[in-house]
Amino acid sequence: MSTPPPTPRQRALGYAVHAYTASGVAFAFLAAAEMCKAEPSAKAVFVFLIIAVLVDATDGPLARAWHVKTWAPTIDGRTIDDIVDYLTFTFLPLLLIWRMGWVPEPGAVWVIPALMASLFGFANKAAKDESAGFFLGFPSYWNVVAFYAGLWTTPEGRWFNAALILALALLTVLPVRFIYPNLAPQRWKVPLMVGALAWILILIAMLVRYPHVPLWLTLVSLIYPMWYGVLSIWLDRPPRRAPSKV
Repeated sequence: MSTPPPTPRQRALGYAVHAYTASGVAFAFLAAAEMCKAEPSAKAVFVFLIIAVLVDATDGPLARAWHVKTWAPTIDGRTIDDIVDYLTFTFLPLLLIWRMGWVPEPGAVWVIPALMASLFGFANKAAKDESAGFFLGFPSYWNVVAFYAGLWTTPEGRWFNAALILALALLTVLPVRFIYPNLAPQRWKVPLMVGALAWILILIAMLVRYPHVPLWLTLVSLIYPMWYGVLSIWLDRPPRRAPSKV
């Protein structure tokens, strides 16, 4: 039995979701425009990037609810999503690190390898193992890296930022796996999502005073990403083999 063609209303809803996904590029533009100013505000850039993250986090459920692959099949929403994600999760955050001088000069030495590594990550067809609930390689959360890099701007802090960027760029192309929170094993999905929500609220509280954030608040905010990393390693450990019977 053939599927009936979508109605005009369904087509409108499907393309509306694509437009919503594409709207992330508007916030990418605003972030880039802010960086072009003579005295850019990192806080303003992060506001635009946070809005882009919220769009990215909500367009998927809308796409599934409104059947975009059936109702608006001529547009590939995944392609739009990947382009906007590369801009807002990778290119602009790393550009901000360079623009603000949060790494030692010449900043391009540290930033370009991360930009290239993330391109390979985005182009890797095996980057998302949705069945097992993992990302392959560091999942290009450079917006988060940039947020913390702006807090460590002493000469020593700039070198730490540079080392961290190179290490994460390497992890982006290595066969290590990080949890995909939305598709994590059921027993861990709720703690991961609740923890992520609490962490985002802490980051927003930090943004109010950015970059002059109290040290204690910065340390508290690092609990979740550290737990996320340790949990990823633990869940990705090889399964134990049952002892063989003689």
